[in-house]
Amino acid sequence: MDKLVRYRELVQKVITDYANFGSPRGDIERELIFDTQRDRYLLLNVGWDDQRRVYGCVLHFDIKDCKIWLQYNGTEIDFAEELVQLGVAKQDIVLGFHSPFMRKFTDYAVV
Repeated sequence: MDKLVRYRELVQKVITDYANFGSPRGDIERELIFDTQRDRYLLLNVGWDDQRRVYGCVLHFDIKDCKIWLQYNGTEIDFAEELVQLGVAKQDIVLGFHSPFMRKFTDYAVV
């Protein structure tokens, strides 16, 4: 299987699995946004918790140059490690939420 196709499937799987785990409070909907043409993958919370409006990104992954970029992680789950457990090489994962300077101190790709 082509590496890019496999990475697309894995990113969608980990985001979907997280979205299906538990349920948000109040009248909040989880929206999965998978743009496979531009390789942008997001999970949003949208709705209301009593009188409070809820709208925000929970997860944001991109695939660039056959590397999975973790752009935002609003959870306590280590999705980089989840991807490694699913067979993604650490050199194919970029922690985009860290500065390029800080990335060199991780076990993952810098760019």
